[in-house]
Amino acid sequence: MLVSITDDPPILVCTDLQVEYLTPGRRHVILDGEVATARCLELLTLWRDNLWPVMHLKRIAQAAWFNPASRLTDWIAEAKPRPGEMTFEHPLPSAYSSSRFVDYMSNIRNVRCVLAGFSLDETVLATAIDGFHRSHRFQVVADAVACRQPGTGDAAAYKHAVVNVIGNFATIQSSAELIRTSGAVAV
Repeated sequence: MLVSITDDPPILVCTDLQVEYLTPGRRHVILDGEVATARCLELLTLWRDNLWPVMHLKRIAQAAWFNPASRLTDWIAEAKPRPGEMTFEHPLPSAYSSSRFVDYMSNIRNVRCVLAGFSLDETVLATAIDGFHRSHRFQVVADAVACRQPGTGDAAAYKHAVVNVIGNFATIQSSAELIRTSGAVAV
């Protein structure tokens, strides 16, 4: 995982780990959300135990139908940001739609971000592409990301296709591989 000995530990970027995506009956419900959530929590625990940087992205809609009092945009309890962890709200799919996120990313060197969470076909895809065009390095943890059920077709095939597209803009890695190689960063 380390590119050189002078590299900083990668930033774990938890994307849109919000209650809405696990609430049955919602349009954006993720069918395999429990699996992705478990992988995200495993990675989050590793990062927190090693005191590595963690960033949380939260998608907030700006449409007329958006109810800011709704609890659906709340964090999943176990993934809620802790003091000292960065949080960025973004109105559009890409995290780069947040001016604070853009400012932060443009002011750090040797940035490597590990993307895990929900909104694979929106936030993860758009952020990886925007980051690629800004020469930021992203890794996507293939088994720690999930997306909503597509309107038609097989959900697993859809996820696989989206991950393949993201592979043109970011490195794809499994959580097991990432955890196995994390020992090199911890020393």
